[in-house]
Amino acid sequence: MRRGAKAGLWHRGNEGMTGVLEHLWNARFVAAAALVLMLVLGVGRAHALQDRAVEATAVRLLDDGKSTTFELTISKGLTAQVYTLANPYRVVLDLPQMDFRLDAAAGKTGRGVVSAFRYGLFAQNKARVVLDTTGPVGIVSAGMTRVPGSKAMRLAVVLVPMDAAAFGAGTGALLAAAEPADLGSDLAPPESADRKHKDHAKPVIVIDPGHGGIDPGALGANNVAEKSVVLAVALQLKAALLKTRRYDVKMTRTDDVFVSLERRLKFSGENDADLFISLHADSIEEKSIADSIRGATVYTLSDRASDEQARIMADKENASDLIAGVGSAKNDGGEEVKNILIDLLKRETSNFSADFSHVLAKRLGQAITMSRIPRKSAAFKVLKQPHAPSVLVELGYMSNSTQEQEMMTSDWQSKVAEAIASAVQSYFSKRTAAQP
Repeated sequence: MRRGAKAGLWHRGNEGMTGVLEHLWNARFVAAAALVLMLVLGVGRAHALQDRAVEATAVRLLDDGKSTTFELTISKGLTAQVYTLANPYRVVLDLPQMDFRLDAAAGKTGRGVVSAFRYGLFAQNKARVVLDTTGPVGIVSAGMTRVPGSKAMRLAVVLVPMDAAAFGAGTGALLAAAEPADLGSDLAPPESADRKHKDHAKPVIVIDPGHGGIDPGALGANNVAEKSVVLAVALQLKAALLKTRRYDVKMTRTDDVFVSLERRLKFSGENDADLFISLHADSIEEKSIADSIRGATVYTLSDRASDEQARIMADKENASDLIAGVGSAKNDGGEEVKNILIDLLKRETSNFSADFSHVLAKRLGQAITMSRIPRKSAAFKVLKQPHAPSVLVELGYMSNSTQEQEMMTSDWQSKVAEAIASAVQSYFSKRTAAQP
């Protein structure tokens, strides 16, 4: 049954789907740029099955030199959407909400045409798996079979290399183009930075725990995910601020779910934030120096990075949406961001951001180890906030095994939260005293 380019094709069972996919392959993917495959996988009452939690218990990559197979073992049948995207080349599997019970190292190494893969909650009630590929690939088949001697099912997607011209923008290009709006990227042009805030009974603080869901962020020496550490700190920071009864505290995410950069910006604007604090942690890939680098850094917005390391950091954080399979590298809006930043730097929010970063670096330095240069600046997309002073805090280096262990402890997280809360108190006390 044809359901349009976005809906793609619906089929029941494996025989019909395999036939369609083989036909597409034999036709050299003539319709590849417009097709999204919607698969109803499993046997029997698919909708009833989806009402119950689905668990992913095993994953593996197989390669025979001609094709590469991605296999995911799950507890029951489900509906999946499978498509390819370019820039960079990748295969996306959109699934219902799923509990991933996989080995922590799963996805870090690839095989065949798959260089790596990642998985996690992508949006409310929606999970996603993203396969990074070494080049353009075609989906030869996608289907599900029952694991012998078990009630579990095995989802298998078979991939082969293909010609870049035939691949085009990928079978999910139209879907991906529409996707950002669903994630909150329909952000209207911001009002001028010097507009008056709404009359808040209390200052509004937006806490932004970086990454989440399918985007784990940096991985520590022992595979601890950045997304987990920053969320734990954010929750303690919220509690510390609420305890003062002086602030209205909002969070861009409160659980392990992916939130796009644009959605984070829009959330801050919708809540008319008086201060925006984004929390992150870093990791160094060079193992030879990983254990010698540690410490927190406070970043503010600028069109030019304060140094090369700050530029690299901004590029890494700005790629968060690509990690989750959203958008493409060609549409990252780099020049637009720079133009906006030049304008923003002339506005008073940049001065307030600098004031807060100074206080914050000082208070953090009294509680935890700071980096050699504790205050830096770069073109972080999430700090593109003309309505509110904003900072991005890299809490430390998870690649440093000692610091990774510290960051996992409630005591360390509490010290960080209390230090940031103290800086917020000092900042707003100073602003209140300065008002006529």
